[in-house]
Amino acid sequence: MNTTEIGTVARRSRRVTERDITLFTEMTGDRNPIHYDRDLAAASRFGGVVVQGGVTSGLLNALVAEQLPGPGSVFLEVGWRFLAPVRPGDVITAQATVIAVRTDKPVTTLATQVTNQAGTTVLDGTAVVWRDPFLAAASNGPNERQQDAGRPGTSSERTHA
Repeated sequence: MNTTEIGTVARRSRRVTERDITLFTEMTGDRNPIHYDRDLAAASRFGGVVVQGGVTSGLLNALVAEQLPGPGSVFLEVGWRFLAPVRPGDVITAQATVIAVRTDKPVTTLATQVTNQAGTTVLDGTAVVWRDPFLAAASNGPNERQQDAGRPGTSSERTHA
């Protein structure tokens, strides 16, 4: 049912902006001053404004839905640890690696990680994903490497080990 192979890796990168903070706040109502108040944030343990964790993990949502496993995929379970702050201007790269595949259901387990431009891991963990077989069959599949039109600073790739 699931044609994803163990060892398959996908990556997706994008530059995070202050607009991302604003849009996430509009969606969720998260008005935590650590995301907006420069003076307060500078005095905090983070030393400056940080992007909401949902913006960081959201790149994994896009990676799973667009690339690995691909269209029709939804998270069943995630176990993520946020290890370092992400700041406006950072370029973050989400990576997912297939570590287990169920043979009886279209369920895949992924090792997940997000790093910043310095190579610092900002998020680490796992995700269990279900992919709708109808949507999987109907999609043409992702390109091996693509530049996302209309999304400046976003690129993605998928490779097989």
